[in-house]
Amino acid sequence: MKSRWLIVVVLGVAGLGWTAPQVIGRAAAEEPQDPAALVVEPNDAVERSDEPAPPKEELAAVIDRKRLSRSGALRVLQALPGEEVRIPLMWTAPRPGRVTYRWVASGSADRRAQGAGWAVLGEAGEAEAPAEPGIYRLELRGAGQILLVDDFDLIVKVPFHAKKSGYLKGYLIGTYPAESRRRPPGDRYAPPEGFIEVTRENRGLRLSDHFVIGEFLTKNQANVWPKYVVVEPRLVDKLELVLQELNAMGVKAERMVVMSGYRTPQYNRQGLNRGRASLSRHQFGDAADVWIDNDGDWYMDDLNGDGRRDTRDARVMLEAVERVERKYPELVGGAGIYPDNGVHGPFIHIDVRGTRARW
Repeated sequence: MKSRWLIVVVLGVAGLGWTAPQVIGRAAAEEPQDPAALVVEPNDAVERSDEPAPPKEELAAVIDRKRLSRSGALRVLQALPGEEVRIPLMWTAPRPGRVTYRWVASGSADRRAQGAGWAVLGEAGEAEAPAEPGIYRLELRGAGQILLVDDFDLIVKVPFHAKKSGYLKGYLIGTYPAESRRRPPGDRYAPPEGFIEVTRENRGLRLSDHFVIGEFLTKNQANVWPKYVVVEPRLVDKLELVLQELNAMGVKAERMVVMSGYRTPQYNRQGLNRGRASLSRHQFGDAADVWIDNDGDWYMDDLNGDGRRDTRDARVMLEAVERVERKYPELVGGAGIYPDNGVHGPFIHIDVRGTRARW
């Protein structure tokens, strides 16, 4: 009997010896793995979930005024109808892949009605001026957005050949010196390429930070509208630089009066016996007679601080002109000082004729 129980115990132990390794093996296989072993290393086929999304395109640009003029104060470009112009845009966000533009009549309440069709803007800001003379604002379209560029106007001039028998739409201009003779390109006595049309509504158009277009009009034909004027952008730039230079010299210069800007040949001829030159640069839009008038009393201010207001103050302005011309030789021109004559106070003539002249 004892031998029988012994056989049963031995067989049971033997059975446990054979089956235990199998049970332990299954338990090991079912244990959870180390969490670190579940991390998948990134490779070319797997995209990181924390990569930033590509930036959204934005239409954001302003006029780079330092490319528009030396002073950084000009606010306009001038062109003839259909002429190619280069808009000095500065992109304040990456430029969208495709940008189109159109010109909008300045002051128009309904841009959709006034604007011409959209055209592709060149990579360097190349655009075509409108076919009709006038004042225009630039509108851009890109990245699903539309942007009207503020503080900048394009002036499209009336071509010179539109003048007939000395008149342009009833406004008397007269005949330019040597108008009937062909002048070589770049000749500083050649007639202007065109005229800016000035109306009652746009005479306050700001050419620069300190000057509006109405200041340069010829002083006659008061009741004739529209009027026409020639204003060389380099002249306005130089006047702005003279203001900047005076302030840099410690001379307060907040306002410059333009006593005489553009003169039509007809108006200039009336004063030939009173000091006006037959080839006066005023006829070509690149000369102005000016003085500093901070207090608005229409008389030269005391710029040198000697308690008087006379030609010595104009000489302070002349020193500023000399400094500007040394810095920017491309703006060299004439300068002459004139005394008080009982009608107006002392002033200085400034021009950008291209050669140095003093009197």
